[in-house]
Amino acid sequence: MAVQYKSTTTEHKFKHLSVYERGQIAALLKEGKSQRYIANKLGRSPSTISREIKRGTTMQMRTDLSTYKVYFPETGQAVYEKNRMNCGAKRKLAQVEDFLKFAEDKILREKWSPDAVVGLCRRDPKWQNSTIVCTKTLYNYIDLGLIKVRNIDLNLKLRLKSKIKRIRQNKRVVGKSIDQRPEEVQSRQTFGHWEIDTVTGKKSNDSVILTLTERKTRYELLFLLDAKDSNTVNEALSELKNCYGKDVSNVFRTITADNGSEFSRLSEMLQGLGIEVYFTHPYSSWERGTNERHNGLIRRFIPKGKAIKDFSEETIKRIQQWLNSLPRRILGYKTPEECFNEEIHNLVNKNISAIA
Repeated sequence: MAVQYKSTTTEHKFKHLSVYERGQIAALLKEGKSQRYIANKLGRSPSTISREIKRGTTMQMRTDLSTYKVYFPETGQAVYEKNRMNCGAKRKLAQVEDFLKFAEDKILREKWSPDAVVGLCRRDPKWQNSTIVCTKTLYNYIDLGLIKVRNIDLNLKLRLKSKIKRIRQNKRVVGKSIDQRPEEVQSRQTFGHWEIDTVTGKKSNDSVILTLTERKTRYELLFLLDAKDSNTVNEALSELKNCYGKDVSNVFRTITADNGSEFSRLSEMLQGLGIEVYFTHPYSSWERGTNERHNGLIRRFIPKGKAIKDFSEETIKRIQQWLNSLPRRILGYKTPEECFNEEIHNLVNKNISAIA
């Protein structure tokens, strides 16, 4: 009976030899088989077998001090593993030391994300002639412990919580529904559409922070309030007229709020300023997603349960400045402050052109 030794199994190209295959090579060589025979038996290219035999062949000495060469699968595997250690892109730690020090400072001291650091450096002319790494590589360096930043220092990376679904009772909508809001607000193509909310500390007898977020530029305004009620909120928002004068209705075209009692008189108050107010569906915080995201950033500085009255007005303004100075990928790594100032500049030029 004829023995068929040619393999008909199709192997994937560039698949590396296994430990078992190296053992087969050693056994077949001891039987005196040729390299081409071994290649056919294993379904490999003859050149693959030839290179493997060269890798795993070592010089041995007989008792009479004569030498000979023999293939060892263990040697072939060891050389293979050593070569694999040198494969791939080499880490350029020495070349990016200045960048890594800058990243450590921004992440640890200023609470930036790794992506914000990389995005800023790509935009900043001061870094154009310097070597930096991409966001993925910077995260890899953190995972490998190659820089001072640890995963626990990254505010969002470890915040993975399963959410408990709750059945809510219907809640009254206190004004125009978000369903009536113009489509241009959803598209974020036009400036002047804001989302509003309050950030609370302790449950009672505490101050609150009123937050306003512009949807297109992500610009943030923070107001420290003594109480969480409609009168206090309306009094704070009346300052918008003093800040922006006759342009207030162009800077604040719409405001979207939830159905909290503190916003129950918001439509009544802002109608006189020419600002439209819309209200989300009950228990639908994602409909103010930008504002909720910013509230999460504020929690880096003011954790839940921490008394807000312990924070001064100056501290709240510093948090506001930090939010508006943080480069955002969605803005092409510009800061909200840059984008907001551009919109205000365009608005002023438009008014001048209208007068002329």
